[in-house]
Amino acid sequence: MIRFDQVSFSYGARQVLQDVSFSINAGERIAILGGSGEGKTTILKLALGLLRPESGRILIDGEDITGKTEDDLRAIRMNFSIVFQEGALFDSLNVKENVAFCLREYRQMSEEEIEQKVKELLRIVGLEHDLDLMPEELSGGMHRRVAIVRSLAAFEPKMFLYDEPTAGLDPINAGMICRLILDLCEDGRGFIIVTHKVFDALKVAERTLFLKNGRIIFDGEREKLLKNSSPEIQTFLGELRFDGLAILTPAPEASGAGK
Repeated sequence: MIRFDQVSFSYGARQVLQDVSFSINAGERIAILGGSGEGKTTILKLALGLLRPESGRILIDGEDITGKTEDDLRAIRMNFSIVFQEGALFDSLNVKENVAFCLREYRQMSEEEIEQKVKELLRIVGLEHDLDLMPEELSGGMHRRVAIVRSLAAFEPKMFLYDEPTAGLDPINAGMICRLILDLCEDGRGFIIVTHKVFDALKVAERTLFLKNGRIIFDGEREKLLKNSSPEIQTFLGELRFDGLAILTPAPEASGAGK
């Protein structure tokens, strides 16, 4: 569904991506890992046509989007449900109206149909009784769940795109968001989750792309990631040991002293 072919991109003089190539099918569950400023979110924006590469091609369902107009890109973007980390809710609208906004904007529905659809969507994330709450009254986890539901309201996406969906959340709420991400894919649709949290990536993804210095230094399954000996990747995997999950990343064997 998504193919990057030798894609490069820079913000001014700072090159973020250099000759990046990969392919992702619609049903795959993908995590893109890497440190801050490594280009993880940039990949999502390029895939949506919100940014244009300096060189290379980006294909969606076999169609090159790099030269598409905004009108052409509109139909392509309808294939995706996207939740950006900075995608705040409308402060002046309650939960119900935040979700209803996209239904009024993109669908021809009566007010009764909109109300029914809003309740149906909020039921998916356990917020059907919180329709009248304002954004400032929501916890971080509730806010993120409403943002995910709002992204689902307008279209029936082929694939979900999440930008740091658990950033700033406590472990309980982060776990709830991870479960929601998996629940939404039960019908065979896939997702890309951009994150720097290895623990969350391992919870949901079956395949991982790891970005470093503008290039993909790893592309493979979960088990191969855990066994990878690259110093950059091992630094990230160290997070698992701090979370009490050393069993996932075998520690070096002890020396012979004391045996």
